[in-house]
Amino acid sequence: MPAFDLPPRELERYRPDVQEPPDFDEFWRDTLKEAAQGDPLASVRPVESGLRLTQTWDVTFRGFAADSVRAWYSRPAGVREPLPAVVEYAGYGRGRGLPHERLTWVNAGYAHLLMDNRGQGDQYGNGGATPDPHASAPGGPGPAARGLLDRRDYHYRRLITDAVRAVAAVRALPGVDGERVAAVGNSQGGGLALAVAGLVPDLAAVLVTAPFLCGIRRALDLTDASPYGEITAYLTVHRGAEEAAYRTLSYVEGVSFARRAVAPAHFGVGLRDTVCPPSGAYAAFNRYGELAGVDPRKEIHAYPYNGHEGGDAVQVRRQLDWLAGVLEVTRSPG
Repeated sequence: MPAFDLPPRELERYRPDVQEPPDFDEFWRDTLKEAAQGDPLASVRPVESGLRLTQTWDVTFRGFAADSVRAWYSRPAGVREPLPAVVEYAGYGRGRGLPHERLTWVNAGYAHLLMDNRGQGDQYGNGGATPDPHASAPGGPGPAARGLLDRRDYHYRRLITDAVRAVAAVRALPGVDGERVAAVGNSQGGGLALAVAGLVPDLAAVLVTAPFLCGIRRALDLTDASPYGEITAYLTVHRGAEEAAYRTLSYVEGVSFARRAVAPAHFGVGLRDTVCPPSGAYAAFNRYGELAGVDPRKEIHAYPYNGHEGGDAVQVRRQLDWLAGVLEVTRSPG
């Protein structure tokens, strides 16, 4: 697939207006206040993963509406001192999978919390363990369209709230340096990490690649690929529902979250990405931190010949080096 979005020079300057609802901040403040009642942790149980150099716990924390959300918490075996933590969010249709699947951040010396996606996990990977008990509002079969006609019922209101509560949960876990917590994700996970950056003012860093939910209206005009294609498919049947749908989507727009963020930020984008068009990532990057009254540290890496996979392992290596510098993490030699 050739490049189909704006040319690179235009992307570097791309700062679109976003149709931000006047009660955006109030909506999220009220949503998160309701979810913040009580201890974020419900249970923490050690599990046998078959790995000798990694310890893992099966964590249940309280997310949206105090619903139980599952996660894997892992850290290097035998390390007792508090470690900086990475909270990772999985991509669309994925669950947390199996505890031995994602070891990069643990091997780099971080405490690692991998959040399950409520109501997802049946499309890719090795499944999930978190139902979505509120998924009864009108909407399409896929999460991207569930509850689409009302911001209070929309799937991503719940999932973003879970993502914010995951940060509170990791800070409550033993062996975590709560002042050095980073949010990390690709695709849907990148969109969640960016939302967390806009909603958690004391986050230490955010790393996003090919973020979903950024520049949503333009993305719906550019691509029919899932997840955006699930929204357009819903609107092909429910003609005349566009206004309500776009109003709901304006409350989860990644550019709006990016404008409010202050944490150092690392972005990655494939310029041939037809799943999450690159203009969305650039819109979030170029407007990142503009409402905060500061100039956050940020950088973006573009991969001209790559699609949704972006820089893949090359990008991960860049993330490792960048985050170590931001958090001043010293790696053991060898």
